Amino acid sequence: MSANQSSIASKETPAASSQEKEGLLNQPKAVWAVFFASIIAFMGLGLVDPILTLIAEDLHATQSQVTLLFTSYNAVMAVAAIVTGAISSRMGAKGTLVCGIVIIAVFSALGGLSNNIWAIVGWRAGWGFGNALFVATALVAIISLSRGGNAKAIILYEAAIGLGISVGPLLGGWLGAISWRGPFLGVALLMVIAFFAVLIFMPALKGQTGAKRGTSFAEPFRALKHRSLVVFGIGAALYNFGFFTVLAYAPFVMGLDVHGLGYVFLAWGILLAITSVFMAPKLQQWMGTVKAMCLMFTLFAVLLLAIGIWTNIHWVPIVAVILSGAVMGNNNTLVTTAVMNAAPVERSTASSAYNFLRFLGAAVAPYFAGKLAEVFNPHVPFITATVFVIIAGFIVGLNYHHVKHVDHAGSGH
Repeated sequence: MSANQSSIASKETPAASSQEKEGLLNQPKAVWAVFFASIIAFMGLGLVDPILTLIAEDLHATQSQVTLLFTSYNAVMAVAAIVTGAISSRMGAKGTLVCGIVIIAVFSALGGLSNNIWAIVGWRAGWGFGNALFVATALVAIISLSRGGNAKAIILYEAAIGLGISVGPLLGGWLGAISWRGPFLGVALLMVIAFFAVLIFMPALKGQTGAKRGTSFAEPFRALKHRSLVVFGIGAALYNFGFFTVLAYAPFVMGLDVHGLGYVFLAWGILLAITSVFMAPKLQQWMGTVKAMCLMFTLFAVLLLAIGIWTNIHWVPIVAVILSGAVMGNNNTLVTTAVMNAAPVERSTASSAYNFLRFLGAAVAPYFAGKLAEVFNPHVPFITATVFVIIAGFIVGLNYHHVKHVDHAGSGH
């Protein structure tokens, strides 16, 4: 952060510093319940990575058809993001979270019981709606319930994302080795556990989640009049084009079996989790949120370009994908922190507007990557993703004067 913030931090008493340090882990049971549920919810993102090739083989589907498992999921999340704030303001955080968990459990189970690719694509869309309800509310709930300020709450949330995304592929590889249906049914079972954890430990928080009761469905669109929120949203959409090209298409070019893919994405997710919690805050202090974000865009573009050039040398995509976890972990925390401080609107509204924009990129990328490979060759999806990520960096960098206020806003309280 800024020099002034550093000088203020240096004047804190030892007792205050000690309290600040223990604040991250010294949280109420309700926070840990949402934290656990978040891990399970985000397992669904990486869980299907190791089984994409298996589904394609067993159901006689093309690569682009299989990538629709990501596209339908993310497309519904984008559209649903617009209404989640309004739903949460009426149902309360707990009701919205529980509803999202139930929907995820039901649709993941239905996916595991399906016998054709189009049915699974449809059930994944329903799964995406449940995840949209959960994701938009979980961050706000953790911020509202946690001790230690917004910055630490966001780190906890990103840690849950990292753990979920890292454990998901490993579990997907283990269960997928038995049957591609295993990961779907596994998520359903884990979501039942998460359901009871949230139901028992989380209090009702109506009116305390940062959203007014009866928030209008138009609020997220009104929030987009703030240029800073639009800049970060568009930047995240373009960045997500690269993110989901890696998740949805990279498994097809690594030449690995289901266990190998599980271990690669486990390593990727571990780096994502570690950097999102430990490295991103240091980068924010050292460079500022916006400059650090632009650096991560640049590094990610370099890794994507390496995969695009040396796609046929299997170890290059493997190493580049694992290393991209570190870049993505940093960037996820940086962007989330920036969005929460970008505009003078309620957190749930900012989250809805931002999620709408970023998941548009996440929806287009997987299917687009598969189609580009089918029409041209496997190099093209990664080269295309490189261009999109570079543009994301340019958009954020060129609008620096409109977004630089996030470097000094809401450092924790």
